[in-house]
Amino acid sequence: MNGSDYMSSKVKDILNTGKYQYPSFVKETIYEVITGSQAYGVSNENSDFDIYAVCVPPKHIVFPFTNGIISYFGNQGEKFEQYQQQHITFNTKDYDISVYSIVRYFQLCMENNPNTIDTLFVPLNCILHKTVIGDMIRDNRKLFLHKGCWHKFKGYAYSHLHKCLTKNPEGKRLEIVNKYGFDVKFASHVIRLVDECEQILLDGDIDLLKSKEHQKAIRKGEVPLEDIQKWFQEKEKHLENLYNTSSLQHKPDENRLKTLLLNCLETYYGKLDYITYQGINIQTELQKITDAVNSIQSKIK
Repeated sequence: MNGSDYMSSKVKDILNTGKYQYPSFVKETIYEVITGSQAYGVSNENSDFDIYAVCVPPKHIVFPFTNGIISYFGNQGEKFEQYQQQHITFNTKDYDISVYSIVRYFQLCMENNPNTIDTLFVPLNCILHKTVIGDMIRDNRKLFLHKGCWHKFKGYAYSHLHKCLTKNPEGKRLEIVNKYGFDVKFASHVIRLVDECEQILLDGDIDLLKSKEHQKAIRKGEVPLEDIQKWFQEKEKHLENLYNTSSLQHKPDENRLKTLLLNCLETYYGKLDYITYQGINIQTELQKITDAVNSIQSKIK
């Protein structure tokens, strides 16, 4: 079971047009949101719609041993991490879609990957579709946050600051650079990333709309690049100090996140206690081996 749907799936609507090839389970999403400029409150009439979604692959992909797979030996079987389609026109709107395996999604969130962690904190009006499993993940979104965000977000911010001037622009990006002298969209992402990281370290939470007015001013060309660079340098020093003093957990609590992931998978598949291979209950057999070893050890003593 995968829980009851609260909203219709845009990914399913798009894939049901029959124009694209995809694994059948991809369109059965458990969590689906609009990201990008829409979620950050800086979109305009020309903005595309970026959809980020999560699905649960079949059990034999998530737990390959149930299909006779031995790690690092021979045929490793079917794998799935993500599915992407870009430049989709659907009902007169332009979409890019990315659908991630729930396991890959948890890993990226646990690493505090900025693009992924943002999807857990989008405003409610940017949630397109979710099931009870999607609720389970979103309700525990703060559990993924940790002080390692500073290294991840700083790296992304540096990259975007570098792209403001050095990336070879094409298409709409070229128009932006010709108009403003630098890529104001990349520059606005610098502000957003730093602001989000500050929120995480201070509050253990993220409001994606908090810096929207600052971002809008930059996108309109109202803020010189020199001012943005100076602002970033000052914020970098502030966040280094904040990193050292923040009460946020130093690294992710992997055991709690693994428990959450397993709970989500149990909700989808049913009880994981009964995972078997060729009629053999794996957990039961492993327990028999453990009991036998303990018995031998006790006799030796």
